[in-house]
Amino acid sequence: MKHKDRDWKVLQSIENDMEDRCVDFFVRTNGTYGFEEYRRDREDDEGWKKMGQYSGTMFSSMEDAKESARYLIGWLLPS
Repeated sequence: MKHKDRDWKVLQSIENDMEDRCVDFFVRTNGTYGFEEYRRDREDDEGWKKMGQYSGTMFSSMEDAKESARYLIGWLLPS
């Protein structure tokens, strides 16, 4: 997933089995971590669309971000 005009770098992207949902885990330039959930509709050409409002939450570690994402996003399984 490519993000334009963001102050973060994606470290890991996880898609569901149907490849229509994705969670990106990222690190910001200030050293905090976060995540965001996206979806895509195969019938249009618009690509991935932001679903959640999670990207503003800051975590001190990648593991904390993953733990929160697993709690908040039902399809995301432990990795």
